[in-house]
Amino acid sequence: MTKTAVIITGASRGIGFETAKYFVSLDHFYVIALSRNKSGLKRLADECAGRNKTSMLTPVVFDFEVFLQDPPGYFHAFPDMPEHISILINNAGFLVNKPFNLTGLEEALQMLRINFLGPAMLIRELSAMMGRAGDTHIVNIGSMGGFQGSSKYPGLSYYSASKAALASLTECLSVEYKDSGIFVNCLALGSVQTELLAEAFPGYQATVKPKDMAEFIGEFALKGHKFMNGKIIPVALSNP
Repeated sequence: MTKTAVIITGASRGIGFETAKYFVSLDHFYVIALSRNKSGLKRLADECAGRNKTSMLTPVVFDFEVFLQDPPGYFHAFPDMPEHISILINNAGFLVNKPFNLTGLEEALQMLRINFLGPAMLIRELSAMMGRAGDTHIVNIGSMGGFQGSSKYPGLSYYSASKAALASLTECLSVEYKDSGIFVNCLALGSVQTELLAEAFPGYQATVKPKDMAEFIGEFALKGHKFMNGKIIPVALSNP
């Protein structure tokens, strides 16, 4: 039986880690887990081993900084790319918690590359394997920090702006790919108890756990595109 292909970025920890485990627990899924963190990917592979005999996980060391140097050539050397991608979850994120005036250009650019430009180029390069043979749902993981009208916090200006760009891209791509079988939505997440949250709000304890949010994201990735396209959806009990 053909496996449903899912690609998840930022899969070595937190929400991405748990989302990969969620899909592997389902029947007949092929999960490609991307991250630059080798040890985190190994831990993910170990936890997924034997979880479901009908599904498989392939961990891939992937760094957006390297990918952006040559996006068209990056995946040519990857032998296990599926012919059709059913789900792409752009979950990777990078944050520097620092006052606006003290944030250096390279720090700002790194947040922009990982949170916005990287996902945009990834979608572009993988789009030939999306739609056509079957629907594809792209789920961009945004932030309440980038959601218009939400509370904003000092030290997170560049991060929030980069996530706002990802949200706007979601709306634009839903039009670009209209009638192609590619659906694009963005989940603007509120507080989830992850390492990234600890970097943004040291000492703060969120009530939502990564595993619980991962299950929501997984279910939305499977079914959300049947009901909406180009939407930015706040998913938050609190912010932070």
